[in-house]
Amino acid sequence: MFHAFPERSEFGVIALDQVPNKDVFMPSAAQVLALNRYENGKCIDNITDWALDQFRKHYTPGRGKKERSITKEAIFHYVYAVLHDPVYREKYAQNLKRDFPRIPFYADFWQWAQWGRELMDLHIGYEKVEPWQLQRLDTPDEKARKNGAAPKARLMADKEHGTIALDSETTLAGIPPEAWDYKLGNRCALEWILDQYKEKKPKDATIREKFSTYRFADYKDKVIDLIARVTRVSVCTQEIVMAMRSVVR
Repeated sequence: MFHAFPERSEFGVIALDQVPNKDVFMPSAAQVLALNRYENGKCIDNITDWALDQFRKHYTPGRGKKERSITKEAIFHYVYAVLHDPVYREKYAQNLKRDFPRIPFYADFWQWAQWGRELMDLHIGYEKVEPWQLQRLDTPDEKARKNGAAPKARLMADKEHGTIALDSETTLAGIPPEAWDYKLGNRCALEWILDQYKEKKPKDATIREKFSTYRFADYKDKVIDLIARVTRVSVCTQEIVMAMRSVVR
């Protein structure tokens, strides 16, 4: 789990199953919160026994009631859900700008743990979710074709109309409004994709001449598939986040 302190962008959190680049949320500072770590080849829980004890004591059922035992992994999922809670983010917006997040005890632990698991499954497994059915609109760029060139890369979003212009030939349509609301820091997930796949010319002439070989056209089909899947992830994330607003804390 990974979150960013918002000195220059909004608070953000994302789950990963690999060690991330610490600059993933640039220009904001960030911290990695791992479920466990390895020391001398031994796996060690980062959620302490003390923390586990605090959760179990708080959620101990009343006399005559039975409830499944809280685990460290369930706590990890619970925390991930809380950090996505829009009410929590709004209430503690100023604290999250300067302090390490503090986690409250909400009324229904297992509901939040379930939401956290669902969110982690979405965010870690984004490449495997069912693609959202987007409409691909193609208009041949006759000028580029005549010159034997690839269509000019654009990668521009139009949130109002729910479209993304990939290049001078292809536009994707049918992106639902809520897909733009799922943000990682100061940008939505779809905008992160567009930024990462843009063609950027290095300032240094030598590097530009010898090493600037990236062309969007080589990755176009991959990006279309990725946008469709991240649209699904964004919509499902926002459905869970909206459900959070209505529950008792």
